[in-house]
Amino acid sequence: MRVHKKKSLRIVEGDLTPMIDMTFQLIAFFMLVINFSDAEQDQRIKLPASELATPPTAPYEQPLTIHLMKSGTFVFGGNELKGLDSLQSALLRETQIIHRHTSKKVADVTVIIRADKDAKTGLVQEIIQICQNLHFERFALRGKQSDKLTLGGD
Repeated sequence: MRVHKKKSLRIVEGDLTPMIDMTFQLIAFFMLVINFSDAEQDQRIKLPASELATPPTAPYEQPLTIHLMKSGTFVFGGNELKGLDSLQSALLRETQIIHRHTSKKVADVTVIIRADKDAKTGLVQEIIQICQNLHFERFALRGKQSDKLTLGGD
């Protein structure tokens, strides 16, 4: 006796769950590895415009960002600091962390200074002097690109 199987007329669909899981995993992966260079920016700071300002060709290996606000206060490591003494103390702590917990030298760290366009230029020079006293050697000053720098009131 032969047993005949009934042919099923229903449509066979593939299970899309693995594909959806993989898609979400890829989204999570790209969210983690995306360049977060804008994350180190404080939107309260209006950078000065310059024709010479160019974006860096590659990300800095060990960046350390100092924000100089229009009011003369500093933002470093997410903390608002008032006065050069408190900035120097914070930078001294950072150098101690670099010495104790990394194999890099302080001279290998790039100090990025983001100063407001209305901040005193002398404060930028004092920040650089403090950093040099703590043996930082690499500096990058931030500005925004402008197509044409206008002088005067045109």
